[in-house]
Amino acid sequence: MNTASLKTAIVTGGSRGIGQAIAKRLAADGFAVVINFSSNAARAQETVAAIEASGGKAIAIQGDVGNPDNVAALFNGAKQAFGRIDVVVNSAGVMPMAKIRQASLADFDKVIATNLRGAFLVLAQAAAHVEDGGRIIALSTSVIAKSFPAYGPYIASKAGVEGLVHVLANELRGRQITVNAVAPGPVGTDLFLEGKSEEQVRQIASLAPLERLGTPEDIANAVAFLAGPDGGWINSQVLRANGGFA
Repeated sequence: MNTASLKTAIVTGGSRGIGQAIAKRLAADGFAVVINFSSNAARAQETVAAIEASGGKAIAIQGDVGNPDNVAALFNGAKQAFGRIDVVVNSAGVMPMAKIRQASLADFDKVIATNLRGAFLVLAQAAAHVEDGGRIIALSTSVIAKSFPAYGPYIASKAGVEGLVHVLANELRGRQITVNAVAPGPVGTDLFLEGKSEEQVRQIASLAPLERLGTPEDIANAVAFLAGPDGGWINSQVLRANGGFA
C-alpha cells in the first residue's frame, strides 16, 4: 500500500482509554494513525498491533505533549511516515483530584502542564501542519458544568482548552480547517475510576438520564463524526458527549 496516499490522523494519548478507542475507530474509518504515548510503550504497541491486525496502518511515537521538542518530533515523525497530516486529536490528559488550596499547587501545575500547555503545543503544531480542509479536535470535559469539589485544576485546564479551540478556529480562517472540542461525561476508563469507590462510581453513573457511564467507543464515535465527511460544517463548537450528564 502506498502510505503517502493515505489520509493520516495523529492521536495524542492514544495508547489507552478514550485515546486508544479513537485511534482504533479512525483506523477503521481508513486513516493511517500515529499514536502518541507518554510512557507505556507496550500499550502503544498493542494498539498498533490491533490496528494492523484489522488491516489498518499505524505507528507509535513517544513524547510528552507538554514538551515543545517532543510535540514537534511527533508531527515531523508523522509526516516522515505517511507524508501528510489530515486530522489531529489531542486526547492526552491527566486528572488528579486536588482541592483549591496552596498544598495542591504541585497538582495544579502538573494538570496545567499536560492538559493546557500540552493542548496549546499540539494545536500550534496542528495549525502549522494539518492539510487545508483538515480537522483539529481537542478533548475537553463535561464536568466543567458541574463544579465538583477537587476538580478545580482539571476544570480550569479544560476550560482553557475550550477557549483555545474557539480562537484557533478563527485564526485558521481561509484554510477550510475545522477546530472543535469533544467534552466527554463520565467514561469508565482507568483515569476516571482511579481513586473512586464502587458506590461513588454508581452514584456518578446515575447522574445522566441514560443512567450509565460512557464507554471509550461512545467518545470515539463523536470524534469520528467531527473527523469525517459529515462533520464538515461543524466548527468552533464543543460537542458534549455525555448522555445528558450536563
